[in-house]
Amino acid sequence: MRIVMVGSGYVGLVSGACFADFGHDVVCVDKAVEKIEALKKGVIPIFEPGLDALVESNVKAGRLSFTTDLGQAVADADVVFIAVGTPSRRGDGHADLGYVYAAAREIAAAMRGFTVVVTKSTVPVGTGDEVERIIRETNPDADFAVVSNPEFLREGAAIEDFKRPDRIVVGLSDERARGVMTEVYRPLYLNQSPLLFTSRRTSELIKYAANGFLAMKITFINEMADLCERVGADVQDVSRGIGLDGRIGSKFLHAGPGYGGSCFPKDTLALAKTAQDYDSPVRLIETTIAINDNRKRAMGRKVIAAAGGDVRGKKVAVLGLTFKPNTDDMRDSPAIAVVQTLKDAGAIVSGYDPEGMENAKQLMEIEFASGPYQAAEGADVTVLVTEWNELRALDLERLKSVMKTPILVDLRNVYRRPEVEAHGFTYSGVGKVK
Repeated sequence: MRIVMVGSGYVGLVSGACFADFGHDVVCVDKAVEKIEALKKGVIPIFEPGLDALVESNVKAGRLSFTTDLGQAVADADVVFIAVGTPSRRGDGHADLGYVYAAAREIAAAMRGFTVVVTKSTVPVGTGDEVERIIRETNPDADFAVVSNPEFLREGAAIEDFKRPDRIVVGLSDERARGVMTEVYRPLYLNQSPLLFTSRRTSELIKYAANGFLAMKITFINEMADLCERVGADVQDVSRGIGLDGRIGSKFLHAGPGYGGSCFPKDTLALAKTAQDYDSPVRLIETTIAINDNRKRAMGRKVIAAAGGDVRGKKVAVLGLTFKPNTDDMRDSPAIAVVQTLKDAGAIVSGYDPEGMENAKQLMEIEFASGPYQAAEGADVTVLVTEWNELRALDLERLKSVMKTPILVDLRNVYRRPEVEAHGFTYSGVGKVK
């Protein structure tokens, strides 16, 4: 099929490359001339394991191309995906749908023949209705169907998630789109990936409900971690004990510094705002947002406490800056709040991240080091914020030798207390028995 992906950011680029790998003819469109020119040269603007090779192979095969000319691409398309950003709107927290609606107008003006327009971007309930209205208003003669098809990609594992999904959700109000979307996902359908057809509004809500639930699960275990510290229990054992219950499951039950990234913060906020607009508030989600916001700075205070309650003039090494491993994404990373809390308390902060330092430089003013041991040189405290593989097996003897004071704060519970203390460190984990 001839597929156009409007928006060549994280979702658009990954989805476009994977659809091309299925054998479809895919054109990725973006207004950013520099981005498109870079992609044509094989330069990938984001870090996602395996994406560079996937793009390169499908460009060489002639199935994947890049352009800034939306009109020409859409005119030849069977399916047009809208995969533009929906950031939180300044001032009120609602999802900013300006890019989605602008894309809908341009698509409407360019489409020829029956076209399925798919919202891939994460959008609030009712957005598909407005996209349909905009297209009809812009081009009254257009023959089209508007579909909701939310993405469920984890950064760092996006290609695997796309090719082996738990489910594919398709929301439609025009039955003509059912056969088209089945054909789009035929390679996955043949592999028995569940293809769930719903109404369009139901599909839009599924994405928000899923992210809201996962955010609550993370926040729940973080609160249990705090309780564990008070009562002398071990949160990792609590996680295992409840995760073995099939009704609960073990995923997203890892205590840490709070959730971040491009999805959970903005999606939980947008869900809460949408629910308020419909006079059906989601109190659990509202509380989850508040707890998570507070937790990030609380982790900074935890580091200060481990340093004896005062870090003024002391050096703190922060290892891992991105919101999770295997990405260069700094959006709403817990490290931002941890670093700011430390700086507000007068600390000198040195940081290291395997992939995220260029993006981190736009968000924080700290010393950036070339490696974990360089960051810890002369440090009074070292804090692990993001559990990159290379930070999971640090040479503790070497780390101690370069630090001024051997204090390790492990916000991901990567290390075992006995091992760390055996090397002469003072160790502080999350939700661990003191």
